[in-house]
Amino acid sequence: MIDVKKITGGYSSKPILESISFEVDKGELFGVIGPNGSGKSTLLKMISHILPFQKGEITIKGKSIRTYNAKEFARLVAVLPQTTTQTFSYTVRETVSLGRYAHQKGLFQSLTESDEAIIQDVMKQTGVDIYENETIDELSGGERQRVFLAQALAQDPEVLLLDEPTNHLDLAYQKELLDVLRSWTKEKDLTVISIFHDLNLAGLYCDRLLLLQDGKTEICDSPNKVIKKERIEEVYHASIEEYPHPKVAKPQMMLVPKTVNKDEKTQIDETLLRFTNEKITLEAKQSLRTMSSGVTGSGFGWNHLFVNRYVDKNYNVDDHKQEMEAYLKSHGFHPDDTVGMMTAVNLSQVAYQFIHEEGFSGLFVVTAGVGNAVDSTLGVSRVPGYIPGTINIWVFINGELSEEAYIQAVMTATEAKVKALQNFKVTDPESNTLATGTSTDSILIAATQAGAKLTYAGSATPLGQMIGKGVFKCTKQALMNYFNKEVKS
Repeated sequence: MIDVKKITGGYSSKPILESISFEVDKGELFGVIGPNGSGKSTLLKMISHILPFQKGEITIKGKSIRTYNAKEFARLVAVLPQTTTQTFSYTVRETVSLGRYAHQKGLFQSLTESDEAIIQDVMKQTGVDIYENETIDELSGGERQRVFLAQALAQDPEVLLLDEPTNHLDLAYQKELLDVLRSWTKEKDLTVISIFHDLNLAGLYCDRLLLLQDGKTEICDSPNKVIKKERIEEVYHASIEEYPHPKVAKPQMMLVPKTVNKDEKTQIDETLLRFTNEKITLEAKQSLRTMSSGVTGSGFGWNHLFVNRYVDKNYNVDDHKQEMEAYLKSHGFHPDDTVGMMTAVNLSQVAYQFIHEEGFSGLFVVTAGVGNAVDSTLGVSRVPGYIPGTINIWVFINGELSEEAYIQAVMTATEAKVKALQNFKVTDPESNTLATGTSTDSILIAATQAGAKLTYAGSATPLGQMIGKGVFKCTKQALMNYFNKEVKS
């Protein structure tokens, strides 16, 4: 559809762009990204036939853009610049109607029924139909931006060129606008080239991205290949982290602000633990990066409150998450900042230990019971009526963990838990085989994200060895406390 071949040029004898080449397919949403001054707007003006280029060629539908007359080009290509001025106080409908000019014929040009239908459709698609009779100067910047987008779409173009189309829009309208563009590329084969400053929006919506740096092509490829941590940091000179989007297979960037006294965060140790018959709590002075399977605070997050709550063995509610949140609130804990777990084990049977290694340290807290012990390898259906057990494991690390280390820490801690169960020959009563845990076990891995960088936590690494030792000793002690209590009762 569009073929840009070795384009070189700018506003003076010194080129802003040097030998830029790429192709855009019909029905593709193609994004152009890059830092300020990289040549994004210059490139768009050249494709728009607004700015001449010194070398190279641009063709649309196999024909050089130099050979199109103004009206032919307007029927084929619509342009929405970064800033649009409106000289006259037209109504919204009148402004959008101007987009049909390129399609009108004859000396006395007037709108046809087809024109009217297109105008109404694009106003509705962009959400400006409710302002139809208002004048442009009565609208906010974001509302005007949507009106001018509707005007461009009213041209019914085959190609749409956009310079930062979401610049003046709030979050909801950014999504709506890009959803509309995305649907039009698929349903109407509209070809879109758009400049983006927001890398996350570009990554979410574009089929491919062109990354410019100093007027040259850094890379042109799919978002997953373009938006890479090392590349973006080098081009934009900013510290970032790259994460996958939780709903779609697209990369997302997060800025990392400069922190002050990062290495002086409070150490997590046993002095922060508080015990009652009802709950075990730990409150950190700063938020910790957490990965957990708790009732609240599950998954990855940042939390500074940790609660292991005792519930009666007959505890049974329809929505345990909602009930847990209500419980936390009633005790002064905010669920959004709290990893909350439940156990039917008497909390006096808890075992904990602080371990210090060279360069890093860890606090381990375990409550354990085996009334509902299971062998997870068999998948045997459970018979109701078991006394709840629940092995809850807390692992706090004074150090900076990678995502790999969090996942490996869960594996290492689980292996250590199973080893402790084997020491006591705990069995699954359904299968009479060695148990691997209980049916309601929970785990927490939390780190201060300050101090020593700990990339791995497998069983052969220093961190993994500390986790294995800490979880094994505490689980073993907690089980011993549990069995002693059972014998006495």
